[in-house]
Amino acid sequence: MIDARRLRTLRAVADHRTVTAAAAALYLTPSAVSQQLAALEQETGHALLSRDGRGVRLTPAGEILVCHADAVLAQLERAEADLAAYATGARGTVTVASFATGISLVLAPAIAALATTAPGVRLKVLDAEGDASLPMVLDGQADLAVAVEYRGAPRGDDGRLARFPLYAEPFEAVLPLDHPLAAGPGPIAMADLAGEPWIGPYPGNPCHDVVLLACEHAGFAPRLVHSSDDFSAVIALASAGAGVALVPRSALRGTDLSRIAVRAVDSSAATRKVFAAVRGGAERHPVIRPVLRALESAAAELG
Repeated sequence: MIDARRLRTLRAVADHRTVTAAAAALYLTPSAVSQQLAALEQETGHALLSRDGRGVRLTPAGEILVCHADAVLAQLERAEADLAAYATGARGTVTVASFATGISLVLAPAIAALATTAPGVRLKVLDAEGDASLPMVLDGQADLAVAVEYRGAPRGDDGRLARFPLYAEPFEAVLPLDHPLAAGPGPIAMADLAGEPWIGPYPGNPCHDVVLLACEHAGFAPRLVHSSDDFSAVIALASAGAGVALVPRSALRGTDLSRIAVRAVDSSAATRKVFAAVRGGAERHPVIRPVLRALESAAAELG
């Protein structure tokens, strides 16, 4: 009989590629993880991992088992959700990992709405970058993520996660006031910014991927001269004439825009897609269902 806890351990090692990183994600010691993996190999009669430089990789048998592990773990989530619905109803705490703008735009309004619609549900909010919240859900550190699409994210058809679209947010071009494109009718062409010095987020930030993708669609790679994950700093640099940038529309709210020009761009790629995600099967849990509904209602209010 294969132990489901050991399947979860194998899944974590497959995700993190080292025993040490998997142990940290699971709040276990590396020796405990190694013992569970050794026991799983004994249970299955197959070697599941092999050395890969300083890390490990799945053997063919390990790949097969991980595919089944995803289905098994999702079914266990559904079983827990059904038992919780039977036993307690909508009462409990949901840990939500979200990037800062997602907290402001949909998570805070959802908390306010839940006080009326599901008063037995409490949220614990963790501020996490857009590329960090999904791994936190998969590792069990959070129950729900408000995340954005980015390169390297789990695919939309990844059975480990259930996704729920929330909203799509356009990025605007931020230009120095004396820039030739600072004024004019209609959106500006991304291609017209090809030769400019750029200000943008660091690699790894999902917004960095949006900037690269929008520029790629326009046929060029941006010359990133200045880097900051703080959009107020990006706007300040643009106002000083240091370069141009793409900034999500919500980041412009409440910001002094008197020293910059803000222009729409002609690229549909200059958009970040925001969604909620839970572990596959957990969407049926009685304390998670009302949170998802509240997030979807808050997103609908954004228009």
